[in-house]
Amino acid sequence: MSARAFSASAAAFVVVGLACQEVGAALAVLLFDDMGPLGMVMLRLVFSALVLLAIARPTWRGHSSADWFAVARFGIVLAVMNALFYLALERLPLGVAVTIEVLGPLVLSIVAARRASAWIWAGIAFAGVVALGGGGWDRLDLLGVLFALGAAASWAFYILASARVGAAFPKLDGLALAMTVGAIVSLPFGIPNAGASLLRIDLVAIGAAVAVLSSTIPYALELAALRRLPASAFAILMSLAPATAALAGFVLLGQHLTWLELVGIALVIGASVGAIRAAGRRARESTEPVA
Repeated sequence: MSARAFSASAAAFVVVGLACQEVGAALAVLLFDDMGPLGMVMLRLVFSALVLLAIARPTWRGHSSADWFAVARFGIVLAVMNALFYLALERLPLGVAVTIEVLGPLVLSIVAARRASAWIWAGIAFAGVVALGGGGWDRLDLLGVLFALGAAASWAFYILASARVGAAFPKLDGLALAMTVGAIVSLPFGIPNAGASLLRIDLVAIGAAVAVLSSTIPYALELAALRRLPASAFAILMSLAPATAALAGFVLLGQHLTWLELVGIALVIGASVGAIRAAGRRARESTEPVA
């Protein structure tokens, strides 16, 4: 296979992973009336943990208390991030919720760039957020926006916590253990929210499908793509998440966005791509030898 075809297949992996992720989110929204958002979070985390534990079979020995603290913190961040995101989905269109959530890693990219020009991307992202409310801020639920912003902040913490756990645990071990912690944390909130719906096999089965679509398949495809693509190219492709979310919301949930909201999504995507490229240039320059 040529290098170009190799990269094209990797890009396809990322796009398919994003599509699965947003289809899973749309399925979750359809079950909110029965399971509630926190019930769906619980099902997603529980089934994701079971799958990851079966695949990774993590070892429990040979780790310090600091490593286990990092796993616990990562698991709590996972639970909080998913809970806030699903609570936002209950009140906002899928495309809008994902666009606001993307602001978390976008801010990290801007900070990592450490360039004055990075503030240009920050300004573009801010213009995108303003445009999201251009269809009328009264159309956007304020509590939903706050939940999405909380999910964005949690995503930034997720990236930092993931790096710490990934350095301390091999392969998928850290993620499997953290997902287990997140699943346990979600139980006291998810069980009351779902109630008697947990006794319905059909709803629980769809919850398992959400876990596979939103977590298992995307993560596997992302790992395959990272073996074929530079990290910067992978990050740029991942920044297309708001567009795939808006499309999934339109096709599967009938969520129509105004043209100004679509412009806002495009601006945030553009700012993400610009910030990622700026951070990449900064990283390359820091590794160049000084003459």
